Amino acid sequence: MNIETPVQDQQVISTERFDLRPVRRSDMGLLELYTSDKRLARMTTSIPHPLPPGASEAFVTRATKDGRDEDIWVMDSTKTGGSELMGVIALERMDRNQSEIGFWVAPPYWNTGLASEAVQALVDANPLGSETMFASVFQDNPASARVLVHCGFDYIGDAEAYSVARGATVPTWTYLKRLG
Repeated sequence: MNIETPVQDQQVISTERFDLRPVRRSDMGLLELYTSDKRLARMTTSIPHPLPPGASEAFVTRATKDGRDEDIWVMDSTKTGGSELMGVIALERMDRNQSEIGFWVAPPYWNTGLASEAVQALVDANPLGSETMFASVFQDNPASARVLVHCGFDYIGDAEAYSVARGATVPTWTYLKRLG
């Protein structure tokens, strides 16, 4: 049995169906499998397509290093007999006691309520003690927009973000949730 050290100062957040736990090296295979899917990569700002060699290892290294500016969890349902990795959710530290939430769900788990449950769990736990959380989604991804609205985020405006997989700037919707 390989016991891995948890990421420093990053708690496990439990829901009824799964745990949000820190990323670990053993996640690299499933990370590579899911992030190499063009449909998933195109809905993110930072996942390239095609996925280059070493991308999953670089992601895990960044996610587990001390002094990181983002805490990243995987959605792990092994406690209920499910998969070790069904998606990823992250909180990036921002100034003025704010954070930005980002998430993706692996295609086999789309339309299962997993994203809403993960976002709500992270909002409820508020592990960074943020007063405000932000999120942005591409305008051609209404499912992720519905997740944010379902979790109490308010639409605050349109913007743009660069998508590495698309090689283009894409219109976004921006959302905010006040916690303080």
